[in-house]
Amino acid sequence: MSAPNSENHPLVDGPLDPEHDAGASYVLEPGDVAALTGRLVATSGEAHEVRSPIDGAPLAHIPQSSEADVVEAFARARRAQAEWATTTYGHRQRLLLRLHDLVLDRQDEIIDLIVLESGKARKHAFDEPLHIALTARYYGRTLADHLASERKPGVLPGLTRVDVNHVPKGVVGVISPWNYPFTMALCDGLAALAAGNAVVAKPDAQTMLSGLFAAQLLEEAGFPKDLWQVVAGPGSRVGTSIIGCADYICFTGSTATGKLVAKGCAERLIGCSLELGGKNPMLVLADADIEKAAEGAVRAAFSNGGQLCVSIERMYVADAIYDRFVERFVSRVQAMSLGAGLSWDIDMGTLVSAAQVETAQKHVDDAVAKGARLLTGGRARPDLAPYFFEPTVLEGVTSDMTCFGNETFGPVVSLYRFGDEAEAIARANEGDYGLNASIYSRDGARARAVARQVKAGTVNVNEAFSATFASLAAPMGGMRSSGMGRRQGREGLLRYTETQSVATQRVVPIAPSFGMSDRAYAKTMTLGLRLLKKLGRA
Repeated sequence: MSAPNSENHPLVDGPLDPEHDAGASYVLEPGDVAALTGRLVATSGEAHEVRSPIDGAPLAHIPQSSEADVVEAFARARRAQAEWATTTYGHRQRLLLRLHDLVLDRQDEIIDLIVLESGKARKHAFDEPLHIALTARYYGRTLADHLASERKPGVLPGLTRVDVNHVPKGVVGVISPWNYPFTMALCDGLAALAAGNAVVAKPDAQTMLSGLFAAQLLEEAGFPKDLWQVVAGPGSRVGTSIIGCADYICFTGSTATGKLVAKGCAERLIGCSLELGGKNPMLVLADADIEKAAEGAVRAAFSNGGQLCVSIERMYVADAIYDRFVERFVSRVQAMSLGAGLSWDIDMGTLVSAAQVETAQKHVDDAVAKGARLLTGGRARPDLAPYFFEPTVLEGVTSDMTCFGNETFGPVVSLYRFGDEAEAIARANEGDYGLNASIYSRDGARARAVARQVKAGTVNVNEAFSATFASLAAPMGGMRSSGMGRRQGREGLLRYTETQSVATQRVVPIAPSFGMSDRAYAKTMTLGLRLLKKLGRA
């Protein structure tokens, strides 16, 4: 990207202040766009126009990939992966730690690009380089421990040596969404690279530039150029082609699409990990700190405009504190600074598209028409940005309302009273999803006991979602219709490997020897098994 100066921002022509002249637009510098899109494997001759949700101004025309381009991308990646798989763990670790520093050094550019493409508030865009730095550092420090061959007990103690190896799968296909365009384009693939694989990535059409910038930073950090390929195009063409070529698929997106991905992988007998949708609950127990719970609830429901899979859309509040919590929560929501732009002063940015606004409006209108009470928000705000929708709080939502069990994926949350904790747990577990949950209580041990009863892959105590997501040693993923597999931690790395067992037999074979008959061999082995049991051996 171009170097910063005192007047213009490094990525955009125009001022940083979101209160810039009426009618003015943020425009990416043409040279920067060309440098990024030039990284694509795309020869179809087609292009997709991307406009910024901030003001509707054109950002870029993204060249589109053909099926042949996907095949070529995988061919390049396979050649690079064959050499990459032979590199030492120490070399991979050094590159990951170099990326850690590079992302922190270049965070302003990363954040600006994220905001321009997605419309999210700057404070929420910061979460993305933060998460990538954490990911790079975690695997940069731990990959050798996770991937090292392990010694296991052999069938004949002292005579059978067993080594378990973790070998890379080959080339991983990463299909990532628009809502966290930098971190989702990169975090899962970093673990794949750490494990010795190559990657072919397909970022979402709306946020290709963030994904391409991630690829550029990898190269700047020292990763081989062809090790990370990027393609662009509709999922029906490019996504299907990736599934047809990959050795493993990592997909983040809707449950409906995730099922199609899983079906395609099953037909080829390749593995996949899927992080899908959620209708995530928060439980505010009777002993909760109301101020902390209300503050956390704002972040839980309205970070990135509610456009994240782990966002809270249902809040169950103990009857004893319900009225006080609602008063504090709604007051905080109404005090939020709303807008669209590059400023740090915005509490919630715009949604990404007209489709997201339409879904949020339909869910709210349906609920209100059927008797729900609107405590605040509930309408689009095109005066702020083309796709802006107010942070919205509903009360009295019932099971016949669309937003009761269906994911809104927007700034809409419903409040419910509960009498006892068993009731709250049962209601939190309703539905088919099980991605994230949050529990507020002054008693951590009690809250953790409740968490074990909640059907969710991650549960945060006295936090919305960041505590689990930012703790890289902890696996993250969903139960039930919220997905399969886990990112982060040891699990997030080993999913990209094949487990290989190598047994070395010494002195005697596992068969009769030294003239022993088969019957004598069977008796000897039986005696040995009984003895090993008495000795407590596995």
